[in-house]
Amino acid sequence: MKYRMWISMVVLAAGLAGFSLLAAGQTAKPATQTKPAPKPAAAAKAWTAPKTPWGDPDLQGVWNDATSTPLQRPNGKDKDVLSDDEAAEFAQQLEYQLSRDRRDGGPEVDVNRAYNEHWMDARRLKITEDRRTSLIVDPEDGRIPPTVPLSPEREKARAARQAANTRFNAGLPENYRDFSLPVRCIIRTDSPPYLPTIYNNDFQIFQSPGYVVIGPEMIHSARIIPLDGRPHLGKNLRQWLGDTRGHWEGNTLVIETTNFRPDDGVIFQNANPETYRIVERFTRVGPTRIDYEFTVSDPTTWTKPWTARIPWNRIDPQEQMYEYGCHEDNYDEIHFLTGARSREKRGETK
Repeated sequence: MKYRMWISMVVLAAGLAGFSLLAAGQTAKPATQTKPAPKPAAAAKAWTAPKTPWGDPDLQGVWNDATSTPLQRPNGKDKDVLSDDEAAEFAQQLEYQLSRDRRDGGPEVDVNRAYNEHWMDARRLKITEDRRTSLIVDPEDGRIPPTVPLSPEREKARAARQAANTRFNAGLPENYRDFSLPVRCIIRTDSPPYLPTIYNNDFQIFQSPGYVVIGPEMIHSARIIPLDGRPHLGKNLRQWLGDTRGHWEGNTLVIETTNFRPDDGVIFQNANPETYRIVERFTRVGPTRIDYEFTVSDPTTWTKPWTARIPWNRIDPQEQMYEYGCHEDNYDEIHFLTGARSREKRGETK
């Protein structure tokens, strides 16, 4: 009896030892742990264009279109979009060329000029964020299409304008019409299309049900644009800023302008007022940017229509657009004309 109990105890002890060794061997193996699957990254929330209380896309605010990117692609540039390094070099070149503080004899230096860099819009020294070499996006070469030969009437009008400019620059204007429209403070860069310039590149957009108003900082105009589908004015009614009608295509404001006055300098690049047409598109593409695009067409001026795109960047709401007082208490026309008559009496001709 005692012998059988002793055998049983030995067998039990051996079994327990074997089990312990097996357990020890299992724990000695490197543990294989399954990591929890990573949580999927949260998708970037798509930006939604804001709406006005009456449901139109909201373009309101003060925007600035200054950039150093030229309208046409410079000679020697064969790419429409540059790499980061190429863009940095391009931006540096343009910033140098546009600086009014240079003293190296270049055409943009301040010597013999009225303003230095202090008065300029500093934003104009930056190229567009998309690193394009031109504001023109169509044609693909980034250049204004060739022009067509002028009619005899338009050639005569151009010659008359050049003669007036020559008289004005010589200080011998015949009458006030020898002064260009910008000098007479009638229109400047407030006439479409809107292109970057040395200063006053701000635009304020207002909206109300059925209307959009664009007020440029330069000079004093405001384009009041109806959106109700009314027809254009009759062809015999022509205006300094043309006659504009607008409508919405999705989130894009599309406006078409015709009926410009025939005065020299009113229409972009002196196109033909009888056949000139401009279509502008304003698309809010982010909280602080509008893409402004315009297409001009005139078969009597260019061989085909062409298109440019310019970013409008929202400025700090703390900034203010000031009134542009162009001609208040300005007696220079009288001074110019009086001086010209005095010089003629003395026999001066140039």
